[in-house]
Amino acid sequence: MSTLPQETLDSGSATGIAERCANAFQQTFTDRLVAAYALGSLAHGGFAPAVSDIDLGLVLRNSRQDDEQTIHRLTIDLHQTGGDYQRLSVFWSSLPALRANQDDGRFPAVDRLDLKNSGVLLLGTDVRRDVEQPDARVLLIDSIGFALEVLAAGPVVADFHRPERLVSDIRRFTKAVLLPVRFLYTAAHAVPGSTDDAIQYHLGQSTPAAAELVRAATRARHGQPDSAERLTELLHAELIPLYLYYIESCLMRLTSADSDLVQGLTHWRSRLME
Repeated sequence: MSTLPQETLDSGSATGIAERCANAFQQTFTDRLVAAYALGSLAHGGFAPAVSDIDLGLVLRNSRQDDEQTIHRLTIDLHQTGGDYQRLSVFWSSLPALRANQDDGRFPAVDRLDLKNSGVLLLGTDVRRDVEQPDARVLLIDSIGFALEVLAAGPVVADFHRPERLVSDIRRFTKAVLLPVRFLYTAAHAVPGSTDDAIQYHLGQSTPAAAELVRAATRARHGQPDSAERLTELLHAELIPLYLYYIESCLMRLTSADSDLVQGLTHWRSRLME
């Protein structure tokens, strides 16, 4: 029986890629780049050789209108280097925004907290003590906004209704299954945590949603994927129920002041149930 194709990358090699990418951004931004950090599993541990991203955080001295275009263009160029450079994920914001617990680039609250608590300096001046720590509500609101923007998009919902499309890419498969598990862990504990922490917490519930699918994603994350046929079967049976559970959990945590998010989650739920 066929299995998901996979490539592996050790954390040391991934850190080397992050350092080379940080240097490329420094050449572009020169003295406007205050610092560059390794984030995510490269920083707080739990790097999975088969699937983990290479998370790079950039802190700029100030914000300019063309920064987004510049960073996007250079990120694409680095991805085109090929191989594991395609795992690069870049987060960025200005230091004044980070001091004010804001994001004027691409630096969601959970990643700002990860920077504050665990960021590993790759170059520049360490400014983590200047970063304002987001509280539990900011983390919740920000993560729901991200989920609605990215995971509730039309093409993603279409893939969830035909999830066999996810089976050909191990990293895409594990993200689809484990992102809501990560979000639920952060909402419950107000910390980023590792993916393994989030999985353990989820499966430790009395009746965990989509337990077999989460276990299968865990095996795939650690380089031991089930057959493509088995994963397709599990995705059809449990992926949408997992997301419906995530949506209901979010709705329980929101208040009347969050009407836009409630509306967005309710609409997302309706489209998943079609």
